[in-house]
Amino acid sequence: MKYLLTIMLVASTLNSSSLSIAADGQPVVGKDRSNLPITINSNEMTADNKGKTAIFTGKVIAKQGDVTIYADKAIINYGDQKGEVDKVEADGNVRIIKENSVGTSSHAVYESKAGRITLTGNPRVMQGKDTVSGKVITYYVDEDRSEVTGDASVTFQPPVRKGNEASH
Repeated sequence: MKYLLTIMLVASTLNSSSLSIAADGQPVVGKDRSNLPITINSNEMTADNKGKTAIFTGKVIAKQGDVTIYADKAIINYGDQKGEVDKVEADGNVRIIKENSVGTSSHAVYESKAGRITLTGNPRVMQGKDTVSGKVITYYVDEDRSEVTGDASVTFQPPVRKGNEASH
């Protein structure tokens, strides 16, 4: 049986890791999702109200606005205020989709108060044909900036220009 739980988040939600910098060097601010509900679907759900946690297992799909998170398991840690989420941990086949960006890893942690998402376990972010990978990819939601640490690798694919197409 499928369970459905809707939670109002107080802080911004998960985002895929991407780096957007305006021409003036300032970060481009993303959409505010803080007042949107997050809907989590899974095969099973266990809640511990005293422990302030909920565990979702089996084909977990979490969606808020234009962000969708897929994982084998997600643990939600609630804050002190009603509807507040302190931390979301996603494990196993993690995939985070936002617009044309896809982040993948085996583990992701979203810390709402810090406004930070950390991808570990072979993290990789793809935006179009461009890719970023490393040991740890950290995305700062409020600042819309990313850091890649440990064996950072970036591949940019130049756009195809007229007269510069590859010959077949």
